[in-house]
Amino acid sequence: MAASTPSRSVKLFGTEAECAKGRRLRAGALTAVLDAGAIRYIRMGETEVIRAIAFLVRDENWGTFTPGITDLKIVEQPDKFEVSYKGHCSDAKRSLRYAATIRGGADGVLGFSVTAMPETDLLTNRTGFIVLHPINGVAGAPVEIEHTDGRKVQSRFPELIAPSQPFFDIRALTNEPLPGLRVTCRMEGDAFEMEDQRNWTDASFKTYVRPLSRPWPYTLPSGKEFTQSVTVTCTGELPRAVTLSEGASMVTVAVDTPTAMRMPRIGLGLPAEEAIASLGVADLIRSAAVELLVCRFDCRRKDLEATGTALRRLTSATGTGCVLEVLLPDEGDPAIPLAEVKRIVDANGLAPSAVTVSPAAHLKSYQPDGKWPDVPSFAAMYAAARTAFPGVALGGGTYAYFTELNRCRPPAELLDFVTHTTLPIVHAADDVSVMETLEAMEHVIRSTRSFIKGKAYRIGPSAISARDNPYGAGTAPNPANDRVCLASMDPRQRGLFGAAWILGYLAALAKGGIDVASVAATTGPSGVIALNTYPQPYFDQFTGPVVYPVYHVVAGFAQATGQSVLSTKSSDASQVTEIAYRTANGTEVWLANLTEREQRVSLTGIGKSPARAAILDEDSFEEAATRPGFLGEARRELQKNEPLTLKAYAVARISAIGA
Repeated sequence: MAASTPSRSVKLFGTEAECAKGRRLRAGALTAVLDAGAIRYIRMGETEVIRAIAFLVRDENWGTFTPGITDLKIVEQPDKFEVSYKGHCSDAKRSLRYAATIRGGADGVLGFSVTAMPETDLLTNRTGFIVLHPINGVAGAPVEIEHTDGRKVQSRFPELIAPSQPFFDIRALTNEPLPGLRVTCRMEGDAFEMEDQRNWTDASFKTYVRPLSRPWPYTLPSGKEFTQSVTVTCTGELPRAVTLSEGASMVTVAVDTPTAMRMPRIGLGLPAEEAIASLGVADLIRSAAVELLVCRFDCRRKDLEATGTALRRLTSATGTGCVLEVLLPDEGDPAIPLAEVKRIVDANGLAPSAVTVSPAAHLKSYQPDGKWPDVPSFAAMYAAARTAFPGVALGGGTYAYFTELNRCRPPAELLDFVTHTTLPIVHAADDVSVMETLEAMEHVIRSTRSFIKGKAYRIGPSAISARDNPYGAGTAPNPANDRVCLASMDPRQRGLFGAAWILGYLAALAKGGIDVASVAATTGPSGVIALNTYPQPYFDQFTGPVVYPVYHVVAGFAQATGQSVLSTKSSDASQVTEIAYRTANGTEVWLANLTEREQRVSLTGIGKSPARAAILDEDSFEEAATRPGFLGEARRELQKNEPLTLKAYAVARISAIGA
């Protein structure tokens, strides 16, 4: 019986759940995008001045409600626009309704105000406005801060990622995103402060309501109305209006000379609960040719023997090396659990190429100036690990995200390498926000290198979905197969979106000189191989294993380990990302369309020799699911100067002989 055909939505996103599409608004040179009640990409002419303004309701685990929006009214004229709507956020415990108004004018002023009414006592970690400043052209730039008492202070946005809030007690922020163009963002209704969201790989500086120095969660009392507002005022040399295009754009990708970077070694995560299932797809793991499986040994659990046995069987079946993530109890001598892990490793004949250690308490997040848990010192843990695993590379840092590494920096001189993971769905889970996180990776890498004292640097395992939630009781459930912050299952892992994001992620790590990049997992919700173990549209029908689009990207990058990275530049990296490297036969270039819009790409710098391309997109999705070598089989010859057309979230692999 032939397999049923997946819908376009399943091909792109792994789910039928829809993501709200934004509507562009315009008043003279001022433009903005209305998206699910928020305002994004506020621009004057071609210059982005504010990344987003949103009124958010967050629960006691930092989960963000998706508001129900009614009575939406939009009025547009050439020199102004006005939006009004009613919002409703609720669950079984709480309910809040609010009325919102957004006004923008050709004079460069945009205002967003909300009047809210809790219908029940509402327990929340944060309810109110957030304002996002973009990072490109802003990080390290001057800013004027007006405090709530009227004082004005001259400062700068952080260049390196700040572990704690850079600015407190904010009433207004003024900066110049373009010489002569002054932008003032004024926030009313409460005190605001700023955090550097690059910590979580968000591509923004976030100014948010209610200082974290106040207790949280807190309760908004039922029936007590409150009002907040944000006003953005652009003054000085206002740019002219630009023509807005809705058609396919032309992006130029230029390939240039070799850099000092080498393509990283590639690993896959191996969750302990997936080790047995992964044995059934050992041939596909072997075909992917990844160098490492990163497996956690949680010393608080009683099944370490089973974990060791499963890891031994899987590495033997796949010929893959392994790295041990040893999660230590928070109390007692760390040498004792490490000796037990060593006993299990030896009993199974395992030879890990590296071991990392971290206390269980560091899976949770703490404010830099807050009280940290009492756990064995870094020096004690690392000394015990050296004793248990002599001659094995030792890593430290965090199994959580860069945020936690930045707030609790290990003594790098005691380590062979430093490691952390990342997650793109901490604060927002919509498609645009997830892709935006790729912008932040160069900032994360540069900031980490500033304090690891020249030690080797590894990242991962990282995926779109969450392994852990450092900020709440646990990862969020996702029974509706939707886009959910901090969820352990994100459906886009199974779609073309996931492949495009992973390509952009690995490209950023390669350009940043990361030594080892581990991503995703073998199987399961973060997997690259599909097994019928949980509900997943289209893939449910297969009785044997098939692969997700992301598998092809991971396998392709694994084959490129050690190759010389070439200098490249995309004329619009927010639309099309790229990576290129030398091979024994010539040049290989990978491209990914990071948008749902079709993109045309002009590729230069690969020489005059014939080039061939394989493209993974919605047309080839089904074929790629059952052909693990799909992207390694370049099938179409490219004519000289022929533009490539990349459909939504498409991935292309181009091989140029002798270039």
